[in-house]
Amino acid sequence: MPEEEKKEQPQAAPPTNAAPTGEEMAAIKAQLDEEKKAKAAAVAALATKDAQLAALQGQVDGLRVSISEAKAGSEAAAAELTLAKQAQTKAISKYLDAVKLANPAIPGDVITGSTIDEIDASLAKATTIAGAVKANIEAQAKEGKVPAGAPPRGEISTEGLSPREKIAAGVKQKEGGTS
Repeated sequence: MPEEEKKEQPQAAPPTNAAPTGEEMAAIKAQLDEEKKAKAAAVAALATKDAQLAALQGQVDGLRVSISEAKAGSEAAAAELTLAKQAQTKAISKYLDAVKLANPAIPGDVITGSTIDEIDASLAKATTIAGAVKANIEAQAKEGKVPAGAPPRGEISTEGLSPREKIAAGVKQKEGGTS
């Protein structure tokens, strides 16, 4: 320190070598006992806090492990769900193909859907429409039914004809005429 600063500071009273009195000793001893008790309490509190901290650290570690396991389980479940969705999509596609093959009277592009229920509803609607169209076509066919060609010609019955009529029918038949 510089010299000037030393001069400005007041000087402490010189230490005395006098022995403390009995009252001072008792007060010092009481203060020392209180400080020992305070120190013991602080050490005990610190030990308790250390134990609590260790317990909490153990819980945190346990939670970290649980979180890791949960993440692994979640990832596995997500992968499994993806596989299940792919399998479902494939199964629905095969079901759609099977329904189309089982119903050849219905055009394949009429039967549609992305779920089994949608495919079934589409099939029911298409079957209803196909049935109505078939019934309509059959009704139209019955209304305009015309026999195809004339009935086949058979031999002329000569029963009950006189001999003269029989000869005339035979001649006509040879010429290509009718009776």
